[in-house]
Amino acid sequence: MVGVKIPIWKHLRAIAFLPGMAILVIPSSILFLTKMSGSSWFGYPLVRVISIALAALLISVGLLLMAQTISMFVRIGKGTLAPWDATSHMVLHGVYRHVRNPMISGVFCILLGESVLFGSIPLFIWFVIFVLMNAIYIPFIEEPGLEERFGEEYLVYKKNVPRWIPLIKPWIPPSFKDADEKRRE
Repeated sequence: MVGVKIPIWKHLRAIAFLPGMAILVIPSSILFLTKMSGSSWFGYPLVRVISIALAALLISVGLLLMAQTISMFVRIGKGTLAPWDATSHMVLHGVYRHVRNPMISGVFCILLGESVLFGSIPLFIWFVIFVLMNAIYIPFIEEPGLEERFGEEYLVYKKNVPRWIPLIKPWIPPSFKDADEKRRE
């Protein structure tokens, strides 16, 4: 897998299947099934303006995190976001120096933004279910697999970078510090 270029269709399939289902298909289905045509707070202009601004901020942050994550998986990780075409290199750059799961943090932001935008309790419930599913999946399935695949490097990373809530100051991996010191010499 190292050095092998992943075809674009595999990336698109992973994006459509994983975050696409969570942020588009399921929320659209929820809105359709609950016959949600608008928000209960449309009658309150100030609340509506604030909710649209908050939703736009959350969705924008979420999309930015997703775009950065996917880009780094392609360029640095040499894989996709999907477990069946996983990265072959550990990504320790950019947003990954602030948070271990920026893709999931991005999806959380988008789902919360959608529930705010539509004023939808069912969408908020989907957001909570999605958070709970990932609170189980990531520490019990994904992280043990990453520990097995990347060993000590991942364990050091895991100890220094939080799972979902980002660090304000980025963590600098020991390998980056060593490279800086060698350049200065």
